[in-house]
Amino acid sequence: MESITSALGAGSGIDIATLVDRLASAARKPKDDQFTRRTTANQARLQALADISSSLSGFSDALNTLVSGGALAMQPTSSDSAALSVNLVRGAHIAQLASEIEVISLAKSQTLQSLSMADSVSPIGQGTLSLQTAGGTVDIVIGAQNDTLSGLASSINAAQAEVKASIITDSSGARLVLRGESGAAKAFTLSVASGTATGLERFAFAPGAAGGMLLAQGAADAALKIDGIAMTSATNSVSNAISGVTIDLKRAAPGTIIAIGSSRNAGALEQGLRDFVDAYNQISTQIDEAGRNSVGSEAGPLRGDTGLNDLRRRLASLIDTPLLTSGNGPRSLSEIGIKTNRDGTLSVDTPRLTSQLASNADGIEALFSPAQRSSTALVSIQSAAARVAPGTYAITDIVPASGSTPASAMIDGIAMTAIDDRLIAPSSSPAVGLIVQIFPGASAAATIVIDGGLSGTLAAIKNTLVSPRGAFSATRDRMNREATAIGAERALHEARSTRYKDRLLTTYAAMDRRVAAFKATQSYLEQQVALWTRNNG
Repeated sequence: MESITSALGAGSGIDIATLVDRLASAARKPKDDQFTRRTTANQARLQALADISSSLSGFSDALNTLVSGGALAMQPTSSDSAALSVNLVRGAHIAQLASEIEVISLAKSQTLQSLSMADSVSPIGQGTLSLQTAGGTVDIVIGAQNDTLSGLASSINAAQAEVKASIITDSSGARLVLRGESGAAKAFTLSVASGTATGLERFAFAPGAAGGMLLAQGAADAALKIDGIAMTSATNSVSNAISGVTIDLKRAAPGTIIAIGSSRNAGALEQGLRDFVDAYNQISTQIDEAGRNSVGSEAGPLRGDTGLNDLRRRLASLIDTPLLTSGNGPRSLSEIGIKTNRDGTLSVDTPRLTSQLASNADGIEALFSPAQRSSTALVSIQSAAARVAPGTYAITDIVPASGSTPASAMIDGIAMTAIDDRLIAPSSSPAVGLIVQIFPGASAAATIVIDGGLSGTLAAIKNTLVSPRGAFSATRDRMNREATAIGAERALHEARSTRYKDRLLTTYAAMDRRVAAFKATQSYLEQQVALWTRNNG
């Protein structure tokens, strides 16, 4: 007020621009402050929601990676890893493993080499070379544009016919080398039309034929014995011999017995549980801060938010939630020594956990890992573990595929989508993601049980809240609408403030003109008074 009075300064003229700016700013300031508070609060809510969503997703994804990567699981071992290594199939679980393996021979791929030529760009002859593999016959046409050793190699590779071509250059010149895939069934031949004499016949090959490419190595299957049982494999990676394990053959050692077994890193299992507790406590603290009441301190940005309260309840119940529906081991985290403190954080009862690890490590491992089973082998689960929300699902009205008619069934009263003998739970079903294969002879009903384990159950919590239809998404959408509304209101306020300032300018400009006229009259009167005074003196 003092500044305005000073600006008005009796008889000194008025700084209209400054006066109007101050009046307009004073008028709009309360509303500007309100918009700033609303925007700041809304941005804080959005940021807090994003931070908690990110922490929850990171928590779930890290646990899932730890479990699916096999770091907590029983690991297969080999007594001679230089000759044979064994690896756990991702997501698989093995019990005590004890087998003996003899590697008689390794799988080999057929390799051919041509006679040497002066260089890779010398003409080789034109015509058609037929490449016959297990997948069929492909014609390799050599014309003027590719009539070189390099052109032939490029054309074979472009055919994508299970044979790779390369060129080796040494002191003797350039040679074409062809290599197929491993396994006896992957042998291949090359042929030209009868009577071909263009030079292309030099690259033909068939067992027993002369004058063409040379056989450097024949295609062969690997031969091995597992516990005395002979078997063969087209590759040196054998994944179907022992459930849950991939055997990689590295060196043939006929007569040498290699023992494979299993071992568990109990320290990794215990550390996994402690890491879970630490991560849980971090996100729990984050939730408490975001949802803090205003009693004695500033309110949290998400105080009272439905999604945040739902997450708090779900996480709090996780410790006593049954993670498994069968088995003789522990079924919840509380049974193995994970306990809830008064402030809602978790801690580890070390003596109890140590005892459980010593007596039931398999059961603790199972607590971490998703599992799934069908009540009948004729209804086989084909979807990967942890793809389906934990629960028990009833499949009824099963009709196996017959001829061109695909299989059909209902899951919890909802029709499943059929692809030949496979059925897929639709998006409207709680079992979305489930895929089952129906074999001939399947009965009319089956029960599917999905045990989430700790990783699956936590993932289900995350998906429920963070999914496009989840509570967190609803909160984020509401905040985005609030941000849009604030922007629209601010724009309207700006327009009103501009109009108000324009009115002030018009009003004070008119006043200024009137004051100028009054001052001119005053000056004239003062001059007349002075003149009269002199004349009368």
